[in-house]
Amino acid sequence: MAKLSHVDREGKARMVDVGAKAVTRREAAASAFVKLSPETIGLIRANGLAKGDVLNTSRLAGIQAAKRAHELIPLTHPIPLENIAVDLDVEKTGVRVRCRVTAEAKTGAEMEALTGAAIAALTIYDMVKAVERSAEVVRLRLDYKSGGKSGVYRRKA
Repeated sequence: MAKLSHVDREGKARMVDVGAKAVTRREAAASAFVKLSPETIGLIRANGLAKGDVLNTSRLAGIQAAKRAHELIPLTHPIPLENIAVDLDVEKTGVRVRCRVTAEAKTGAEMEALTGAAIAALTIYDMVKAVERSAEVVRLRLDYKSGGKSGVYRRKA
């Protein structure tokens, strides 16, 4: 049975020592979905919300959040991110958020991608809540990761 890497023998949380690990190219992609009404989607498309441009604001928030994942999640290592891309697709029932990050590092970039996707989605919620309190952020998940000892992970469709 696999054991949790962030727990010591006494069951206390600890940061994993990555000192002996090799630097490799790391990539990770995460996504989330913000469920919205057709009326709110129309306002987003028309850039008609009082708080401004939902898509560009949430894209920037996702990029900024990915850079700060290590400040938000206690046992996450700071890693030198080389690229962060946040893509937003307005669909019939909401906005799909995708965040992809790359780094040359000793540890993975999954938390940075997940943090970027989560904060971009929460920013959408913040910007639409005045017109739709029932908006929902759903399906935050890791879609892909590569690099390091564990190799490639790709979520099945």
